[in-house]
Amino acid sequence: MFTDMREALDAESLDLAPSGADQQAAAARTVARCAISTEDLVLLLDAVGLPGDDTTLTTLLPLLPRSEGDTDMPQPQPTPAPKTLTTFEAMALSMYYADASTADITAATGLSENEVTTLVNAQEAKTEAMLDTDEQTRTGSTPPPETTGADDPVEQLLAWAEAHPAAGIRAKAVRIRSDLADLTARRAADTAQRKAEERVARLKAELERAQEQLRAVKAGSRPASTAPAAEPTPIRAGLSSGRTPQELAAIRTWARANGHVVADKGMVPKAVLAAYDAAHQAPARKAG
Repeated sequence: MFTDMREALDAESLDLAPSGADQQAAAARTVARCAISTEDLVLLLDAVGLPGDDTTLTTLLPLLPRSEGDTDMPQPQPTPAPKTLTTFEAMALSMYYADASTADITAATGLSENEVTTLVNAQEAKTEAMLDTDEQTRTGSTPPPETTGADDPVEQLLAWAEAHPAAGIRAKAVRIRSDLADLTARRAADTAQRKAEERVARLKAELERAQEQLRAVKAGSRPASTAPAAEPTPIRAGLSSGRTPQELAAIRTWARANGHVVADKGMVPKAVLAAYDAAHQAPARKAG
């Protein structure tokens, strides 16, 4: 609140037209020199109503006051050492490649199904990478683009950008390295998914072939002709011996009781008939 009327009148006479682009750029540079970090710069620009897009930030980052020991800019993280498989993970992989079921693997190792799936996908991706490297070594082809080292132009460019005195260049290097890491992880996930889909398709094809073989085996085990077999011509038991079926039944009963072996049907051996007649004629003679 103004205490002097003259100051109030002077304030009313000020031109309130919107600031031009040059004035906004000058104000943004002043704000950048007063900021202590990138986040602080973004907040200050938003507070005073100045644009804070990526292009503006890239231009203003070199104006931030920094000391030699300033660690506000994120630094690249060291590459982690390769993970060593535990005893249970190695056991799970061994059981998986031995065609053990997932339930058996989880029961024996204590791992969950998701952990087993992740472990198998990672192992297959590692195996695929090793096979690709061996194939390239054998054929003498160009190494894959992800190979990093002192001779890699991309790595050399990133190292130069990370050591650049301009904060904007260093920020670009950090973003590029982060994007490369995201792309590498995405490609590994896509490769693992593709391998899993190929394995599923291969197993489905094998299952279909096995089902066709089973159907062929079942069809081959059936008789070639379904026509009923001709019944054998019944043998008339009393035709050759001149005895009735009742007499033959009585003869078979007597023969079995006296230790002779006779069939239930068909002709009775002559020796059995003779023994039967002899055994029944003797009582008849005695009675006569």
